[in-house]
Amino acid sequence: MTLGVAVIGAGMVGRAHANAYRQAATVFGPEQPAPRLVAIADLHEPFAADAAARYGYERAETDWRAVVEAPDVDAVSVAVANNLHREIVEAALAAGKHVLCEKPLAPSVADGEAMVAAAAAAPALVNAVGFTFRRSPALNAIKAQVEGPLGPVRHFVGNYWCDYGFDPQRPMSWRYRGGPGSGVLADIGSHLTDLAEFFCGETTGVHGTTMTTLIKQRPQPLGVAMGHAGGVQVSDEHAPVENEDICTFTSSYAGGAVGTFALSRVAFGHANTLRVDLFCENGTASFDMTRPAEFSVIDGAPDVAVNGARTVFIGPWHPYVARGLPMDFPTVGHGQNDFFVYQARAFLDQIAGVKGLPPCPDLAHGLHNLRVLDAVVSAARP
Repeated sequence: MTLGVAVIGAGMVGRAHANAYRQAATVFGPEQPAPRLVAIADLHEPFAADAAARYGYERAETDWRAVVEAPDVDAVSVAVANNLHREIVEAALAAGKHVLCEKPLAPSVADGEAMVAAAAAAPALVNAVGFTFRRSPALNAIKAQVEGPLGPVRHFVGNYWCDYGFDPQRPMSWRYRGGPGSGVLADIGSHLTDLAEFFCGETTGVHGTTMTTLIKQRPQPLGVAMGHAGGVQVSDEHAPVENEDICTFTSSYAGGAVGTFALSRVAFGHANTLRVDLFCENGTASFDMTRPAEFSVIDGAPDVAVNGARTVFIGPWHPYVARGLPMDFPTVGHGQNDFFVYQARAFLDQIAGVKGLPPCPDLAHGLHNLRVLDAVVSAARP
């Protein structure tokens, strides 16, 4: 049976989901038929029309309800502003649609709890939350080393630096509204806190949070902003920024590890720098998203006279690469867009009941992540 898929949201992340469904049947094997690309929905019609045409979807919609209620749609990705997730996900599940919702799951723990309850009321449907970095071949290769010769993580250091908010003339958008914790912490910190648990186990404590807003107000856009809102003309009218530009904190984990985090959306020159350093019992491993097809490792294997950090190029002997890339051998390269493709394939396989790729985290996992983020915010209070 061919599944009909749709994407709600035609901005930056929505396009990544749209492309992912288009590519999903080309990776790992031809066992499942390609999904039917039914619809892209976005309140701004030019965005919806452009994405539908660009990625080969049958139609564009300007109301998400038209997607949720459509009989030819079996599964949806929800890739819109965080404050819209709950209403759309609940409606989609009630309408019998499988749902993949972007992270963070919701703007509050209470909203997340309601969404998980809606999923529990529809046990026949697959529900998932999109933590795409779990699909990185390099990060999965590092995890194999942590579970093997490197040994358990003792200290996880995570930095995620972006510069989409550096320019004070970047226009106001939903990303700058919502109160403490809804800024850089929710936007990109949700990924990093999830990755820490991917390696270290469940978070047991958060300490010493600092949150700072450097740009206190932003101009209102004259047009409709997409993604991180670059290139949009602005007016002379300004609105206050309601959340944080920078967030730092420390954490502890069930396995005994400690974590150190630094997040910024005003880090000039860093478009998308996610970096993790894992200091383990028997060595160290590091990954930098600006070089996604490699990682470095230091251990005691080489002789001391020639020991040091070694660069490992990702190849078909690592997770996701064999048949996951058209040219599946070392140094050809891959990136974050591919992670969305692997995620889409895993989601579609879950719906079809096919075992193979690790399943997507469910909404309950997304709720757990919200509780971790909530603990980060609480640790900033006197």
